[in-house]
Amino acid sequence: MNRSNRLEELIDKHEHALFRAALAILGDVQEAEDAVQDTFLRYLEKRPQLRDGEHEKAWLLKVTANRCKSVLRLRRRHPAVELLDVYPAPDDGCRELVEAILTLPANQRAAVHLHYYEGYTSEEIGAILGQRPGTVRSHLSRARDALRRYLLEDEGE
Repeated sequence: MNRSNRLEELIDKHEHALFRAALAILGDVQEAEDAVQDTFLRYLEKRPQLRDGEHEKAWLLKVTANRCKSVLRLRRRHPAVELLDVYPAPDDGCRELVEAILTLPANQRAAVHLHYYEGYTSEEIGAILGQRPGTVRSHLSRARDALRRYLLEDEGE
């Protein structure tokens, strides 16, 4: 299979998962799109030899997460785009939960997204984000606590 066909296959297979992960981390649609595009360019540059589809997806997610971290380091402002219309929510009843997720710090949003939306374990998330599994579990725990508080406050209003 030639390189362009392989790239098209990768894009078709993984672009949505990469975009959702980048959006969860960055909170900005255009920056998430750029991060995904940069990931595929990096794939073309590096041409990594990956064992199977799961390793391939994990490699792509790791590159995407690293690109997002670079963007966050450079960015000193909060996102100005309304994300609730584009961030993945199964139905309108989950809109409040998505809104709560978007209030989390980037590291917690990333862990929540990769765990609950993509189905990765804390060990796998740690490998993708370059963190220890214990750190990922801390991010998940803090995120769950923050989400619980956020949702309970909303019920009280």
